[in-house]
Amino acid sequence: MNKKIAIPTESGVLCAHFGHCEKFAIYDVQDNKIVKEEFVTPPPHEPGSHPAFLRELGCDAIIAGGMGSRAQTLFAQNNIDVIIGLRSDNLKGLVDQYIEGNLESGDNLCDH
Repeated sequence: MNKKIAIPTESGVLCAHFGHCEKFAIYDVQDNKIVKEEFVTPPPHEPGSHPAFLRELGCDAIIAGGMGSRAQTLFAQNNIDVIIGLRSDNLKGLVDQYIEGNLESGDNLCDH
């Protein structure tokens, strides 16, 4: 698997709400292994800004705690895999679970 996976973070851990994160942890995965980790600051939050930002970065998947329905729709329109409803302090562990095919969406932690 070769992918670029984004995780919204706040204080270095998974942020409960995608649109209000401080930074995105971006993981480059090649041959089912994380080969690069970087933290990037998103643009100011406006409707649709974060999905466009991550698309421009070349992301193939987003792992989040919660996400509004509009953002989910924008990701789907751009063939970006969305996994929501997660809670974890182990970002790399989430990516490893995704690589292994063991990461599934849970209840959306966002109410809009």
